[in-house]
Amino acid sequence: MMRHTQRWLLVSILVLNAGSIAAGQGDDDARQRDILRAINQRQHKRAVELLNAALKRTPDDAALYYMRGREQFRCGKFKESLADFDKYVQREPRLATRQWERGITCYYAREYKKGAKQFEDYQTYHSNDVENSVWRFLCMAKTEGVEKARGELLPIENDRRIPMMQVYQMYRGKLTPEAVIAAAKEDQPGERTLNSRMFYVDLYLGLYFEVTGEAERAAKHIKRAAREENRLLDVNTYMWDVARIHAETLNEPQ
Repeated sequence: MMRHTQRWLLVSILVLNAGSIAAGQGDDDARQRDILRAINQRQHKRAVELLNAALKRTPDDAALYYMRGREQFRCGKFKESLADFDKYVQREPRLATRQWERGITCYYAREYKKGAKQFEDYQTYHSNDVENSVWRFLCMAKTEGVEKARGELLPIENDRRIPMMQVYQMYRGKLTPEAVIAAAKEDQPGERTLNSRMFYVDLYLGLYFEVTGEAERAAKHIKRAAREENRLLDVNTYMWDVARIHAETLNEPQ
């Protein structure tokens, strides 16, 4: 799920998707480079503009909707992001179960039931991803309460990333936040490894505290996860954007 790198995803889609812009020549090649440059340089609004123009030329190109869905999310346009992911899935139904980004967009668009269903579907594609189970919990908690969400956590047995299994046990109510933090430090990792681990710890502690009603503790961890220097660690930059966007929404009315 959130382990995939942005570059791997984009290259895979551009190369493998039939009729994608990667198949173009001349001007199309230049437009493709412009889109990828804007994405790689984090010029999200510019990327959306370029993808808008590309979709006017090739409105049935699934890959473009996928990329625009990601960039719309990074711009904080959740309804637009969800619409793009839906169009992508309509054109590529065989990939529908893999769309964890769509599930996260559903959460921020407050389409919690759709988000929960997306993460349930993702479980059939990858069954050992703590983050997938956690995001379904978060979606369910918004509509059905924390206790029911906890009782129906998707089962995860072997997420090898430290300390994700401890994060999972915290969401189950079996471990304290302090135990999660201690697990991240237990093997005395180097500074960069520890900071990368603590990004995920802060993100998922923040989300946990928020949904369980501890707003001040939630804000502290979310803001820590969203620090700019974390983007340069060994973390999925899309998940860093999730932390950044969540930090930006903390003062918005619920």
